Amino acid sequence: MDRIDAMRVFVTAIDEGSLAGAARSLKRSPTAVSRALSFLEEHVGVVLFHRTTRTLKLSEAGQRYAAACRRVLIDLEEADMLASGERAAPRGTLTISAPPILGEEVLRPILDEFLELHPAVSVRLLMVDRFVNLVDEGVDLAVRIGHQSDSSHISTRLGGDVRRVVVASPHYLDANPRILEPADLAKHQIVAFSNFGLDSWSFTPAKGSSIPRTVQFAPRYIVNSVRAAAASAAAGRGLTRLYSYHVASYVHDGRLKIVLTDAEHPPLSVHLLAPHGRMSVPKVRAFADFATPRLRAELARIAAEAGMLT
Repeated sequence: MDRIDAMRVFVTAIDEGSLAGAARSLKRSPTAVSRALSFLEEHVGVVLFHRTTRTLKLSEAGQRYAAACRRVLIDLEEADMLASGERAAPRGTLTISAPPILGEEVLRPILDEFLELHPAVSVRLLMVDRFVNLVDEGVDLAVRIGHQSDSSHISTRLGGDVRRVVVASPHYLDANPRILEPADLAKHQIVAFSNFGLDSWSFTPAKGSSIPRTVQFAPRYIVNSVRAAAASAAAGRGLTRLYSYHVASYVHDGRLKIVLTDAEHPPLSVHLLAPHGRMSVPKVRAFADFATPRLRAELARIAAEAGMLT
């Protein structure tokens, strides 16, 4: 059996989460997929998957081998693309990661437009609130928020400075004590979004100090969804802290109001990242060239919509 082809089956099974999913994606029988995985396990001499009736779970050795397989397949793709010349048309599967709301509301429409122009390209969009290792997880491009210091990646700044803002509904603010400084939050109900702190928020130092101000609280409501946090705050359940683009439409139409703007941390930039070497692949280069000006324009529009330009 072709080991490279078996590696492709292995990686597809991981991405699809099951043998049946891999079979559908590759247009092969489940038996052929199972045979390819068994061939790899026999070749390397270790168990790569812990199989159940419906799902696949990588063993520890399988996790290491999966990362190596992705690197091998990426290198082979790059070699093929370089051999075919820079004028080769974009084709193949483009894998992109982004934070969930940014991926849904900003990146997805741009991807839809790109796919209309390039019928030979398909997309795998990973919308996750976690760090993604681009090389180990076979990701071509990532949209990320915050400082980027990894020299192994090519980083393109998209602008659209993102603020961490505290918001509440105008009705809630009118009915409760005024908020003039971070310490005032102790008197208020908090809707805590799990990614931004479950029992405390940090703010810039007070004038004349170098120590950040940290406010402890016992949240009335804890959620792990941006949409739930924003909706609960808009319904008057209390204050929440989210990224500015999460609440831009709410602020724009008056359902939420930003407080403590003078105590906000410096804004974070949005970047488009690619592993070194991936920009030579036509599908990656084509999408980066297509998406960069559109992402910049859309991020600027969102910031302006709520008066959030810095």
